[in-house]
Amino acid sequence: MKKWLGMICIGILMTTTTACGSGGSKELASKEKPVIKEGKTIVTLSIQQPSEFIQIAEKKFEEKYPEIDLQIQTTEDYETYTKTTNTALLSGKGPDIFGISGLPIDDYLSKKLLLNMDDSMEQDKTLNKSDLKMNVLELLKVNGGMYAMPLGFGMSVFVGDGNAIKNSTVKIDDKSWNWSTFEEISKELIQQAEKGGKKQFYALANYPADSILTKMVSDNYAEFVDLTAKKAKFDSPEFVELMQNIKKMFDEKVMTEQLGKTDNQLFSHANLTSVDFIGGLYLYSHFENPVLLQQPHIGKSEGTPIHPLSQIAIRANSPVKDEAWKFISFLLSDEAQSLQAREGFSLLASVNDKKLNEIQEQVKSGTYKFLDGKKPKVSDEEFMQFKHLVNGTYRYEDADVKVFNMIYEDSVFFFSGQKSAEEVAKLIQNKVTIYLNE
Repeated sequence: MKKWLGMICIGILMTTTTACGSGGSKELASKEKPVIKEGKTIVTLSIQQPSEFIQIAEKKFEEKYPEIDLQIQTTEDYETYTKTTNTALLSGKGPDIFGISGLPIDDYLSKKLLLNMDDSMEQDKTLNKSDLKMNVLELLKVNGGMYAMPLGFGMSVFVGDGNAIKNSTVKIDDKSWNWSTFEEISKELIQQAEKGGKKQFYALANYPADSILTKMVSDNYAEFVDLTAKKAKFDSPEFVELMQNIKKMFDEKVMTEQLGKTDNQLFSHANLTSVDFIGGLYLYSHFENPVLLQQPHIGKSEGTPIHPLSQIAIRANSPVKDEAWKFISFLLSDEAQSLQAREGFSLLASVNDKKLNEIQEQVKSGTYKFLDGKKPKVSDEEFMQFKHLVNGTYRYEDADVKVFNMIYEDSVFFFSGQKSAEEVAKLIQNKVTIYLNE
C-alpha cells in the first residue's frame, strides 16, 4: 500500500458513512432499566483502546458529575472489538457510548440504532454554541443529523518551498488554484529554479501517479461520487482529463515517483493534526523555509479538506441517553477541549486561537525551540495566514476506502500504458457502480 493511500485509509476509518436514522426502538428501550450502583448511574463507554485524553476526561467528568459512574470498556484487539460491539448493538444492547471506527454504520443508521444528537445539542444550556466550530459539525452531519461526534479534526494542506517561491516572479493564489493552474505554476517555478544551474526540480516527488490520482479523488470525492443517488461519475470527461493531466505531468517531469531531496522538491502534502503548525511544517517538512498553502482543488470543491478524529456515538435505545450526552457535552467544554492530551484541532474556536497566540508569543520571545535546540523563524504574517486557514472555509468528503482501492488498482493500467484513459475510466465506473448498488 503506498504512502498516500495508507493515509487516506486511516482518514476514512475515522469518518462516518452515508445514511439516516434517528430515535431508536422504544420497545427495546422500555425493557431496559438504568444500572444503579452505590447510588450512581452507570454509563458504559466502549472503545478499542482509550487515549490519554479519554482517561483524563473520565476522571474530570466524574468529579463534575459525582452521581454518574462512567465505566470504560476496552478491547485491544481491533477485530474482537468490532465483532463484539457490532453483535451487541444489533441485538439491541451494547455500550451506551462507543467508538465507531470500523463499524458498519450504514446498518446502524438504517436500523435506527444511533442517537441523533441534534436535539441534545440544541437543548443543552451548558454548551457555548457561539464558540463551537459549527462549520465543522455541519459538514459531518448525515442527512442533516449528528450521529457521531468528533473530539477533534485534522486538515490536509500543501507546503511549498518558500525560498524557491519567494525568489521567483510566480504568484500563487492558493484560495482559487486548481490542478490545471498548479501544472502551469509548477512549470514556471521549475524553469526559474533551474535557471543557471544543473539541478533537476520537481513540483512533487515520491508520489506515484496512481497515489496522486487517489489523493485528488479523496479530497474531491463529491465531484465523482453522488452518495445520495448512488451514482459514480468516473466515466466523465473530467475524470478522463484528470488522469491524462497527471500522466502528462509525469511525462514532462513536473512530478516524479523518485524520492525527492530537500533541495529539489517544490511542494509537499501535509496532514496537520495540531494547532502547533510549526512543529508539523518546520520540523518535518523538506523545506528550510516552508510556506503553508491550501491544496489545489477540482471543479467546485473549495476550502481546506478536513477529517474528523476519534468519533463516538450514543446507542439510540440506551436507558441512560441523557447521562451519555452529558459526557459528550463535557468533551465539548472548554475544560476538556483545553486538555493537552486531546488530539487534533479543537472544536472550540477560542481554544485554537489561545494556543496559537501562545505559540506566537513563544516564537517572538525565543522560548519556542525544537528538540535539537533550534529556534524557528516564523513571521507574524505567517501566523496570520495560518489563523485564516484554521478559521476559514472547510470541506469534508464522506469517502469510501473500497472505491479508492478500485481507482488505485485499475488506474495502473493507464499509467503503465496498457489501456487508454477512456478504457480505464469505464472500468472504474462499472466497478464502482456495481459496488454502490449492492
